[in-house]
Amino acid sequence: MTRPPPSARTSTLRFRQPLVVGLVAVLAAIVVAIGHPLLTPSSDSAATPGQDSSTLQPAPSLSDRPRSHAPHSESRGAPDEADGVVPDGVTVLDDEVPAVANLDAELLDALRRAAQDATDDGVAFTVNRGWRSAAYQEELLRKAVAQHGSEAGAARWVATATTSPHVAGDAVDIGPDRATDRLSEHGSAYGLCRIYRNEPWHFELRTDAADRGCPRMYADPTQDPRMRQ
Repeated sequence: MTRPPPSARTSTLRFRQPLVVGLVAVLAAIVVAIGHPLLTPSSDSAATPGQDSSTLQPAPSLSDRPRSHAPHSESRGAPDEADGVVPDGVTVLDDEVPAVANLDAELLDALRRAAQDATDDGVAFTVNRGWRSAAYQEELLRKAVAQHGSEAGAARWVATATTSPHVAGDAVDIGPDRATDRLSEHGSAYGLCRIYRNEPWHFELRTDAADRGCPRMYADPTQDPRMRQ
């Protein structure tokens, strides 16, 4: 096999070099113009060092992300003024207090007349308990059962929500002692009567008391026929 003379090989190389350089330049221009994906890695698919890119998942959109919801309380919580809890210093004139405002209208009128006359004699009436919601009454009953150890023991002091005159707006607990003493002595003139001997603060309206006097008191609520309905 014969080799071409050196001058022939040199001429061939000189011919090929410009052609190769030209092709590389053209290819580079095309890549720059179209942005070849192989030369520009995507941020969505690029793996971090040590992480297999085949396991990467696309980031969830805002609509795909789980939404957090604040828990809803299943209970109303502790009874408050709207349920009939009475703040300190409430009088029979405090219409903005539900425990007073939700009392029977005739009972409230009698209380205000009695309170006005008592004020003239230097005795002030405060409302310790008045109207209250059924939920509040039920809570008081639960506490009474826990305190007295049984439903029978609690019944001497706290009625059920269905029988309580407080829930009906027909009863009020008055303080302090000077006020209860005055009503015990003069309340019948206004139709205001004690009902239970064990609750000297508890008064209800008996409209015929001004003419016939207050009825005989029960020893405690367990003797009251209304509590057995």
